[in-house]
This record gives sequence, structure tokens and C-alpha cells, in this order.
Amino acid sequence: MIAIAKSLTAGLYNRPNMLLAATAFFWASNAIAGQLARGEITAMQHVFLRWVLVTAIVWPLYGRQVMAHLHILRQHPIQIAAMSMLGFTAFNIIFYVASFNTTAVNIGILQGSVPVIVVILAFVFRGTRITAMQGAGILLTLSGVALVATGGAPWLILQIAFNFGDLMMLLACLSYAIYAVMLQTRPPMPGAVFFTMMAPIAAITALPPLVWETATQTVEWPTLNGWLITLFVAVFPATLAQQFFMRGVDMIGPGRAGIYTNLVPIFAAGLAIMILAEPFAWYHGAALLLVLGGIGLVQLMGRS
Repeated sequence: MIAIAKSLTAGLYNRPNMLLAATAFFWASNAIAGQLARGEITAMQHVFLRWVLVTAIVWPLYGRQVMAHLHILRQHPIQIAAMSMLGFTAFNIIFYVASFNTTAVNIGILQGSVPVIVVILAFVFRGTRITAMQGAGILLTLSGVALVATGGAPWLILQIAFNFGDLMMLLACLSYAIYAVMLQTRPPMPGAVFFTMMAPIAAITALPPLVWETATQTVEWPTLNGWLITLFVAVFPATLAQQFFMRGVDMIGPGRAGIYTNLVPIFAAGLAIMILAEPFAWYHGAALLLVLGGIGLVQLMGRS
């Protein structure tokens, strides 16, 4: 049985399309978990505790390997700390700030900018060529995202007025896009070890915002549901998704891996239908076809 499990895991770990699709699904579940967590735990508690729990999960598994790679940490302390803060701490904190200052329509559309920003940054800083087919694929996936975000009325995009929350969401997307591009040049070590090394850094950097929140607001201890939701997020959207994404970037590059981010709002819509009992509309199916078609075009035309 153990041999079969290892074989299945190894097979999944060598399939970037499956890894990145699973990553998008886990990140979509994070959006649903965020809705369920309201009133159960505060935003900064959630960010801090998720990385404390992630550290508690991965350190017993890979702690010894981290200690064996400490010489690399000493050689690249700024890069490793920057990647942890950009991809783990800053993105989540800024996302929460944005979500309280703009509409769901705006969040959905702007979240689709991540793969576009990744491709642009990869081109500017790494010279990664953008083919016409990849550009068409990006536009196709963004069309699907816009379809979901606007409830099947993409012309509503013209009516959107940018506000503070929109700008914060763009900043969050930029933060994660920079992290995604930096993954290709991360220090040489296994992905799981690198993730384990960054998790406690993310927890430490999330502590000051938690202290600020506690000092400036009325903060209560998380409820049991709040703890359970945070544990779920720590295992799936945080631990597994981040490692899957790291592996996917290693295998196919940040440009092609980043396009899978457009699956997040599609999966989120599906989960909302099943878990939150929201109705299924024609544009959900149409958007899924557009996103999958766009991903297919990007993956078909060469490696980034």
C-alpha cells in the first residue's frame, strides 16, 4: 500500500498540468474558506496562525534537511526573506485589505491579472519571449475570468471605478507575480526544503501586523470554527498548493505556470455553488471553456 501511494505521488509530482490545476483548486478553496471565516477569526490572526501551523506541519518532515542547507540560507538571506514576504505574507495581508475596500466584481477581474503580470515580468527581467499564441491564450483566459467576475455581463468592466481596494488588489497581484518570477532563480535546494525554510519567516513577518491589529482594534480569540478553517487553509492552500506551484514553475517556467491562476475564479465559482448554494449560470460553463482553451494555447506553444 505504501509503495502504491509513493508511486501515485511520484506520478503526480511529474505532471505539471495536474499539479498546477490542483494548486488553483486549493487556492479557490481558500477563497471559500475566507468567506466561512468571517466572524470566526480576524484577518491578521488568520494570516499569522496559518503560517505558524504550516511551520508546525512541515518542520518535523523537512527540518533536518533545512539544517543541512543552512549554508545556502546564509548565502542568500535577503532573497529568501524577500520571497517569503512577497509570496506568503504580503500577498495574503494585502488581499484581505483589498477585499474590505472594493467589490467582488473588481477582485475577480483584478485577480486575473496575475498571469499577465508574471509574463510581463518574466519578459522584462529574464528576457522570456512572448509568442503570439501565448498572447492569444492569455487574452482568452482573461475573457473567461471577466465573464465570471461580471456575472456574464463583461460590458460592466467599462463601468468599474478604481478605488483604494482595487489598487491594493493590484499591489497584491504584483507581489505574488514577483515571487513567481523569482522562483526560477531560487537558491539550489529541493522545493519542499525551500518551502519549509520560508514558512517560519512568513510567520515572523506576519507578527507585526497582528500586533498592530490587536493594539488598534477589538480582537477576540478565534472560535473553534476559526481554528478548523485555518488548519484547513494551512494544509491545502498554503502547504500543498505552494509546493505544487513551486514544482510547476520548476518544470514549465513562471509564464506558463502563472496562466493556471486564471482557473482560481472558475473553481471558486464551482465551490460556491456546491458549498454556499449559489446558483449555476450559463457563463460559468462558458468561462471554464475559455480558460481551459487559453491554458491549452499557452501550454501548446513552447516553454517560457
